[in-house]
Amino acid sequence: MTLEPAVEMLWEDADPAVVLAERFSFDSAGAAANWVAGALSSRYSLAPDACDRIILSDGNALAWVTCDGEPFIAKWSVVPDRFARLAATARLTTWLGDRGHPVSAPVAALDGRTQLELDGISLSVQRVAPGQHLDVGDLQLVREAGATLARLHADLAAYPGAADFPRPRTPALSSKESIEAWAAGDLQHLPADAVRLLVRMLANVSDAQPPAHLVHGDYRSANILTRDGEITAVLDFEELRFDSPVGELARSALMLGTLFHGWGPVSPAVHRAFKDGYEDVRALSEDESRWWPLLTLWWSLLMVPAGDDPTGWGAATDEMARRLTRDTEC
Repeated sequence: MTLEPAVEMLWEDADPAVVLAERFSFDSAGAAANWVAGALSSRYSLAPDACDRIILSDGNALAWVTCDGEPFIAKWSVVPDRFARLAATARLTTWLGDRGHPVSAPVAALDGRTQLELDGISLSVQRVAPGQHLDVGDLQLVREAGATLARLHADLAAYPGAADFPRPRTPALSSKESIEAWAAGDLQHLPADAVRLLVRMLANVSDAQPPAHLVHGDYRSANILTRDGEITAVLDFEELRFDSPVGELARSALMLGTLFHGWGPVSPAVHRAFKDGYEDVRALSEDESRWWPLLTLWWSLLMVPAGDDPTGWGAATDEMARRLTRDTEC
């Protein structure tokens, strides 16, 4: 296979040809495609006949490859410090797939491994999952996305290989300690009423944190595929971390509509539908229900930029604070 696939950057404003050469040691897109083809044919017994595109992000790459008419994605990293975690993530997604979750589980290589290390590269291969990115304008789909997250949380909490993902030394993002430390910083660019409300709410929650376990870490439209009213795949478990379920629920509700650019806020109706879907499967405890409004407000404040605000996070946060204040007064 000697095609020259299109190469692009996922996030960065950089020349993909330069990145491909300097970070990945391929002097052309064709060379990268040929390396992928060789790995797939020799390690997976797949027969590649086309490579359409390659997307680069930091030290990671994704190549869309067709093998005997079936689409696959080859994902690889050139950052050795990530290799052990990538292997652990491959084992986890395989386990979730075996339990019936809509995940893009890796294809096993000929030797049975789901994450290979070769030529200084960590590689996995997945079948391309069907569907389109979640449309947050469809509230029924949003509700189903919430239910899917609740089912994922139930099994992530019970995953027997959780020790493969070391717990961080710093507090979880949704912890009272983390939010108090943030609130002590420079918040001059933020809506003042919303900050004051957050501080009052923080004083009224228990010092005991909601229990933490493994969570997805990046549950939003970019990583949720749907088709015919169903969730067909949850993608990208590379951001797995330990946090409270309600912490991830709040973060995901606020960022559910984000794809790859233009990270704007979604409506309160989306927040409600997402939370309702989650609680269709797993009701929040009384303690978690007290944390929910605080965490949604905090994540909204975190998204307000210090400079220009083209997507309107400041206005959305201001309105959320007014709504929460009215609800409290009622």
